[in-house]
Amino acid sequence: MLLLPIDEALPALRQALLTRDEAVLEAPPGAGKTTRVPLALLDESWLAGQSILMLEPRRLAARAAAERLASELGEKVGETVGYRIRLESKVGPNTRVEVVTEGILARRLQDDPTLDGVGLVIFDEFHVLPFAPK
Repeated sequence: MLLLPIDEALPALRQALLTRDEAVLEAPPGAGKTTRVPLALLDESWLAGQSILMLEPRRLAARAAAERLASELGEKVGETVGYRIRLESKVGPNTRVEVVTEGILARRLQDDPTLDGVGLVIFDEFHVLPFAPK
């Protein structure tokens, strides 16, 4: 497997999530955040077999991310990795990483505010605007 820049940050991320409920991982585009992080965390003991939800802001990005993650595992989408977008879903009974769009996540939170069975939510493209007081 080709090494990506994010790979050297993964041990620190794992350690941070052992002791905290949240972490912020910042890296430039192309570093491997989308494709490496969910799979690297999938078998962590604190996840205890629960699933991972990964938020992607656009439908095309959600579908592409799920396809790439599944291919990294040598699987088809809908096995370990799947996605849900408006009017389309490819998940199965063994799906543990689910890539979703904002609307799907919002609907899921309305139906189940505790996200039962979900051990981790990843906000993949999270942009923070600088604060400029008036």
